[in-house]
Amino acid sequence: MNAPTERPETSVDPKLLEILVCPLTKGPLEFDSAKQELISRSAKLAYPIRDGIPIMLPEEARKID
Repeated sequence: MNAPTERPETSVDPKLLEILVCPLTKGPLEFDSAKQELISRSAKLAYPIRDGIPIMLPEEARKID
């Protein structure tokens, strides 16, 4: 039996990033590993990632310029 592969906590599964979209604009997201956020340029929001889980709630997102 193979042991599960572990990713560093500072990464997001690339397959997950492919299917996640901004809940407001349905646009693509960019992963910011330094800030542990998913960035929606079209909505100008940064969604936090906590304990490896993206929090895709607009009220939890940080506004960006």
